[in-house]
Amino acid sequence: MAGVTVPPAEVLLSKRVQEMVIADDEPPAPYICRNDQDDDVEEESIENSPVPVVNIGCFLAENWSDKESAEELKKLKLALSTWGCFQGFIIWTNIVHVQAIGHGIPTSFLDEVRQIGREFFEQPMEEKKKYAKTVTEFQGYGADPVPEEGQSLDWSDRIFLDLVPEDQRNYKFWPQNPTSFKNTLEEYTEKLKKFTETISKSMARSLNLDENCFLKQFGERAQLQARFNYYSSCKRPDLVLGLKPHADGTGYTIVLQDEVGLQMLNQGKWYTVPNNPDSLIVLMGDQMEIMSNGIFRSVVHRVVSDSKRVRISVTTFYTPEAGKEIGPEEGLTGVEAPRLYKKIKDYADIHWGYYQRGMRALHTAQLITS
Repeated sequence: MAGVTVPPAEVLLSKRVQEMVIADDEPPAPYICRNDQDDDVEEESIENSPVPVVNIGCFLAENWSDKESAEELKKLKLALSTWGCFQGFIIWTNIVHVQAIGHGIPTSFLDEVRQIGREFFEQPMEEKKKYAKTVTEFQGYGADPVPEEGQSLDWSDRIFLDLVPEDQRNYKFWPQNPTSFKNTLEEYTEKLKKFTETISKSMARSLNLDENCFLKQFGERAQLQARFNYYSSCKRPDLVLGLKPHADGTGYTIVLQDEVGLQMLNQGKWYTVPNNPDSLIVLMGDQMEIMSNGIFRSVVHRVVSDSKRVRISVTTFYTPEAGKEIGPEEGLTGVEAPRLYKKIKDYADIHWGYYQRGMRALHTAQLITS
């Protein structure tokens, strides 16, 4: 944000957002990022949201007909090429079968995942700070590393944890309270590994590609990372955001929310994603746009703040393995579909450098065309 001088990191992070809310503080200048000219929000975005819905049960259960699966694959491709996201549901008439083959994630378990996040953030600050990270680290409790001067801060607190590969986990950052945190998160991780396999295969099938092609690009050591977000209430929601507008540098991102607040940018307008306890929200990141040669679009999104409500979300980032080269699938390029992106390694690191400056990084992978 122009005109704002960001204090040193140790000053900014000396007080968490939760602490500022308890103290009834006004949002400090580095958090101010909105004004009266901010983007309009769709008035009927909650009740009549156009954000696409896809029944992933068609891709999970064996008792769906080929016709039903084909229709849902068309919906998936349309959703990801026009919105870059979808809400994934499992139709409950088939949930018994889905659970029986071990792929479904019941609402009761999603509630457990939300609850461990809630319980962690509701603990005294002294307990949470046992898992605090430094200002330059990602894993642990605290905000993101401080961005470059002129960039605003998010009105949120979070704990960020590596899940997969398992040898990347640092259990010193995994909370011991609530006592169910570790087991619940490990179980959620196993379910998400199956979920990402299903989604990756379904995306490939929707483009008439070999169903394993995207999984091969993600690699055998594809990464899963979880971020539990706590969005405190704010006295001035007109001035701050829980999460500033951005597109992810992931392959794709999976969001479990408990209240509305997540918004997608589509055709110049922000749309609020409705909350449904049965759904997982899947957002395309820049690396899926690259792998799909621009057919799937990486979606810009943000989280608004609220003057009264506290909000929890659990975001999981699915990213190709470190050092793995990715690029457009060969079946998506040719005379009628020129290659739009070059092959690239460790794009997530490139993305992060630009994100810290309030910029997108997708252009770094684009091929220059005449």
